[in-house]
Amino acid sequence: MSKRPSYYITTAISYVNGLPHLGHAYEAISADAMARFKRLDGYNVFFLTGTDEHGQKVEKSAIEAGEDPLIFCDGNADAFRQMTHLLNISNDDFIRTTEQRHIRASQSIWNNLWDAGDIYLGKYAGWYSVRDEAYFEEAELVIDPDDPKKKIAPSGASVEWVEEPSYFFKLSSYTQPLLDYYEANPEFILPESRKNEIINFVKQGLRDLSISRTTFKWGVPVPSDEAHIMYVWLDALTNYITALGFPDKSQNINKDSEVFTMETHWPADLHIIGKDIVRFHAVYWPAFLMSAKLPVPKRIFGHGFLNVEGEKMSKSLGNVISAQDLVEEFGLDEIRYFLLREVPYGQDGSFSRESIIQRINADLANDLGNLAQRCLSFIYKNCDGAIPFPDEFNGDDKKLLESSIILLSDIRNYFEKQAFHNGLEVVWGLVSECNIYIDRQAPWGLREKNPERMKTVLYVGAEVIRRISIIIQPVMPAAGAKLLDQLGVPDKDRDFKALNSDIRIQPGAKILKPEGVFPRFVEK
Repeated sequence: MSKRPSYYITTAISYVNGLPHLGHAYEAISADAMARFKRLDGYNVFFLTGTDEHGQKVEKSAIEAGEDPLIFCDGNADAFRQMTHLLNISNDDFIRTTEQRHIRASQSIWNNLWDAGDIYLGKYAGWYSVRDEAYFEEAELVIDPDDPKKKIAPSGASVEWVEEPSYFFKLSSYTQPLLDYYEANPEFILPESRKNEIINFVKQGLRDLSISRTTFKWGVPVPSDEAHIMYVWLDALTNYITALGFPDKSQNINKDSEVFTMETHWPADLHIIGKDIVRFHAVYWPAFLMSAKLPVPKRIFGHGFLNVEGEKMSKSLGNVISAQDLVEEFGLDEIRYFLLREVPYGQDGSFSRESIIQRINADLANDLGNLAQRCLSFIYKNCDGAIPFPDEFNGDDKKLLESSIILLSDIRNYFEKQAFHNGLEVVWGLVSECNIYIDRQAPWGLREKNPERMKTVLYVGAEVIRRISIIIQPVMPAAGAKLLDQLGVPDKDRDFKALNSDIRIQPGAKILKPEGVFPRFVEK
């Protein structure tokens, strides 16, 4: 068993009633950056993503497509799996809620809630949104502007009146335990705005939750009463413990000799989800876990939505963007960087071609790309293709080197709170500082009159580029690796241990002939 500290991170599992789009990519990339950061920082990381395949919405979509629900799910689940490959997502497992391991886990947690005395049989009568797979109180609904005879949920989804026998979960009895948990764990829900919304919702008092349906059959059968299927959210949320082998505490799931179990990795460190499903994760999920006598996750982070040219993405507007189209046009690492740099994580953000091109050309091509190209090319041409041996460092050298040494600590503080945009801003602050240093020291002017000083300047530049290249790997893994290849840094020296203050690039090490890593984008 690994002696490294464990870290468990998940995305939300994606509904398979449609194909993946940029919003799914945004969540996957942000979770991937966090997972990669933790691996480089010495953690035994388990990173889970997957698909949510049960419920009335999926059944309805399959019927409209003229397919059996499982065949329909197979096709769309594969599209989401392919998205992880397209985006270079480093997930350790991909879970589908139609898998037998998940059906077993879902029925097991149901039995735990039953044994706790928190489930009873009754009758549900109320408003239900098929699109949201959620129940809503009358006070939460508004009149549909397109049809005054109908009501809609806060999400804009239509609702229908449902009456049917139902098993209920005693959610009301968890009102105070949840409020106590929020108070004791102030960073359980982030960002702060989401936390305030949830606390206000729970303070109004929780009502018992309907957790079974009888009017359709596409779901996990309720144990001992197969006339009912489990409410899709109880089924779906359980995926996070299914992947660790629940209900078995010590069932091993191995990847590359790693061990991921309930004992080693639960509770989850971070669930990254969209802001529209925070209530399910921050209210229902911890209540289910408390009832089942299982630890509650450490953090729920509800990210914002990406708008296109200021408009929300929607099929009706025809502005839904494919991640594949963006990657093919602009490049994968470029899109990964843009999504995490442009928008403060947790807030809604606007997406445009102009903003992508600006980030590519200014931040990547001009700033980091130009820094690496001119510094490494000068070394390659003037130092026999090897890292030069430095002379004594002066004040300017030491100042820049010190900035590069404290970089990891600064970024770690931001990534720990999922403030990816702030972390990248710090990195580009160092990129700018190094560019200014190279301009002022002007090694090209030292070649004849002071070659030893030239070597020192180039050594300092190479060392700072090495540190930047290691740091950017979670966000831009391919670009970071390419820069480290050009610097001749061995694979074993590319994690964050290589950023210790007493470790520097090796003088005399051969470098590859430099090639541009971030080409400028030119409209065709």
